[in-house]
Parts: sequence; structure tokens; C-alpha cells
Amino acid sequence: MTLVVGLGNPGRQYASTRHNIGFLVADALIARHGGQSLSKPAFKGDLIKLSDTLILKPMTYMNLSGESVAAVARFYRSDRLIVIHDDLDLPFGALRFKHGGGTGGHNGLKSIDTHLGNDYLRVRMGIGRPGSALSVSDHVLSAFSAEESAHLKGWIDRAAEATWALRQASLSDVSTRYSQKEALC
Repeated sequence: MTLVVGLGNPGRQYASTRHNIGFLVADALIARHGGQSLSKPAFKGDLIKLSDTLILKPMTYMNLSGESVAAVARFYRSDRLIVIHDDLDLPFGALRFKHGGGTGGHNGLKSIDTHLGNDYLRVRMGIGRPGSALSVSDHVLSAFSAEESAHLKGWIDRAAEATWALRQASLSDVSTRYSQKEALC
């Protein structure tokens, strides 16, 4: 069974922040495909089953995401893990795909790697680096600008479509079809 994880932070104050782009894509997948809740306290997250795929939004904070992901992956013996996350090293609107590799300082990925290793697929969504006035944590926890928000729905929809394809298609095929290497605005 494929496990798709959208990374983010729980709580209304984080709902529309750059760091929660994984949650936004997970929500788009659930809206498109429906599903049945399988959430349990032991999973520490919102878990939805869509046909042969599980969609997880860890309700731990970002730096503890691996606890939730590992609990679900082990319980359901997932054979394919796809993690959707924000990426500071890509410009806003970029969409890239990767297998394994480093964390780039992303605390959610560090936590998953600690609990499960780094042998999983990644949907990398570029949020760009902060301007000189903002720290990295202020940047990732800030809302999208008005200009970025105008492009958000299309970008999220494209990422959701790509993630759904990645469940069965090769990384190379999905990368060729869905990668966006430049900012949308």
C-alpha cells in the first residue's frame, strides 16, 4: 500500500503558511478522491484511505513528523512512501521530484529519516529563501504573499495530480511530465 504524507504543522495559526504546503496538497487529494478516515491516537495524525492509498497529515509538529509516519508505515506495511514538503532551495512555484537524499535542513524530513531512513520519494515544492529581513523560521511560518496566493491553487492542483501519478508511475515519468523549474510569479 502506498503512503502519501503531506508535511505541515497542526493548528489554525499555521494553516496557510509556506511550511504547510504538504497539508494543502494532502487536502486537495482528499477533496478530489474522497476517502475514509482511519485515524487512531497511536498514529498521531489524520489518516485517510483512498482506494489503495493512505493519505497522512501528521498532527505532531514538523520536527516530530517521523513518529506519525513511522507508526502508520509500519502498521500498514507500506511498500511505497511519498512525502510532500516545502523546499527553501527552490523558487516559489517550483515543483520537483526526488528519491532519497539529504534533508536540506528540513526538520520534518530529518525526523522521518531518523525513524525510517531516507529511502522514499519526495515531492519538493519550492517556497524560496527569505529576504534579508526574515529569518528562515519566520519565512516558512509566514503566509503566502498576495502575488503568490494568486498562483497557489494551480500549483497545489498540479502537485496533487503529480503525487497521484507517482503512486504507480516511475519517478522519471512523473518528473518529465510535472516538474516546474521556475517560479510561477
